[in-house]
Amino acid sequence: MALNGKIAVVTGAALGIGKAMTEILLQNGATVVLLDVNEAAGKSLKEALDKQYGREKTLFLNCDVESEEHIKAAFQKTVETFGGIDILCNNAGILNERTWEKMISINLVGAIRVAYLALQHMNKLAGGRGGVIVNTASMAGLGPLMSCPVYTATKHGVVGFTRAMAAASTASGYGIRFNALCPGFVQTDLFSAIPSNLGHYSHLADATQQMADMMGTLTVSLVAECLLELVNDETKNGEALLVTTNGNKYITFPVFTLSRGP
Repeated sequence: MALNGKIAVVTGAALGIGKAMTEILLQNGATVVLLDVNEAAGKSLKEALDKQYGREKTLFLNCDVESEEHIKAAFQKTVETFGGIDILCNNAGILNERTWEKMISINLVGAIRVAYLALQHMNKLAGGRGGVIVNTASMAGLGPLMSCPVYTATKHGVVGFTRAMAAASTASGYGIRFNALCPGFVQTDLFSAIPSNLGHYSHLADATQQMADMMGTLTVSLVAECLLELVNDETKNGEALLVTTNGNKYITFPVFTLSRGP
């Protein structure tokens, strides 16, 4: 998919990975709508981007992915302003084992809610243009992070949802590709705060840090480059791309097929 003239929406866009996603999409010609609950950071980023790309290339909207009303209003404003949606980077997420129910609400329920509401505008069967949805998962969506069991569960859910939606979209003719981005440890505020957000598993903080030291930490720009690959490559659908300091790998999953009985 050539990004020139495309309209992208990024959730959790104000900081960290979302900010890097926003920047790389703009660098490649897309117009970007930034959604984030952090209004101060969102407005500050918007001002900086205006100076570099012009006011017409971005739109910031305060949006909480836990609120259906917020998301509906944000997508409606996007369509009214730019005419449609081609790309969704479903990126908003938190890591806090102490508030595990909220983590499920944001990381998994929020991701599903955003994707379903985006479908109303992107789905070719509903008059949309089709496009691509990339859900930000994690290496914890592919294997267990023992100090973060609920975070692990949410990211496994994101990967499963992504793969099932990719198959459903193909079978139904939605015209939308779905892929999951699964980075390892990334140099963000979320990563820095892990030791203080482990709740019952705070005694495993040292083991988690040792794992991070062994694996190394990614830059947000490297993660954003992998997003670009999943967006641009039209052959990628239902993929989970593991991103590590040692290289990137598309994950091979077991294949289940329907079979008729005798």
